[in-house]
Amino acid sequence: MTQIIKPIAYISNDFKEKFGIPRQSGRISNIKSKIIFTNEFRNDDALRGIEEFSHLWLIFDFSKSHKEKWAPTVRPPRLGGNKRVGVFASRSPFRPNSLGLSCVKLIKIVKNDIDGSILIVSGADLLDGTPIYDIKPYIPYSDCIPYACGSYAEENKNHRLSVSISSEISKSIPNEKIYAITECIADDPRPSYQNDENKIYSMRYGEYDVHFTVSNNAATIISIDVIT
Repeated sequence: MTQIIKPIAYISNDFKEKFGIPRQSGRISNIKSKIIFTNEFRNDDALRGIEEFSHLWLIFDFSKSHKEKWAPTVRPPRLGGNKRVGVFASRSPFRPNSLGLSCVKLIKIVKNDIDGSILIVSGADLLDGTPIYDIKPYIPYSDCIPYACGSYAEENKNHRLSVSISSEISKSIPNEKIYAITECIADDPRPSYQNDENKIYSMRYGEYDVHFTVSNNAATIISIDVIT
């Protein structure tokens, strides 16, 4: 019997477009997101005991990456965008089934009269509004394999940009937003093949439109505009 899966929840955060989202979950651990359940699954019994786990697995839909046909190979950005690997040897969003897996830290559970119980999590690498199909607890003794090999994903795992921003730009932006913006840029959202020092990159974060340049692994934020 074929079962049709449907979202149990949606994520809510300041990642309004794909460019600028951390490449993997946990890369920027202090940026928070909300997991808001759909009406059908808004049941406190389904969350009973979840607060005893520090981390959760989210199974989600790459909802902005749907394609009519799938391709057996993809070009990971961290390999320069030219070398192809098998789709099942990558975490590309372009998959036969557009399912993703993300590990987040559970901060707390809050409740209101409109949305019921909401999970506050950190470290998510998901676009605002992403549908979540399932939530499972992270089990350290089975889910963590210290000697595992990460192939090409290991090559640039410590790569970061230094980020500078003038006090004039930052003075009117809340500190937590400046932190999030600078951390997202430090994680270098550019594809590896883009290294144009004259290019101005644009990144949307919450209600802000951020513009920056990169030269010799140093990013400079040149403007942050409020989107009206």
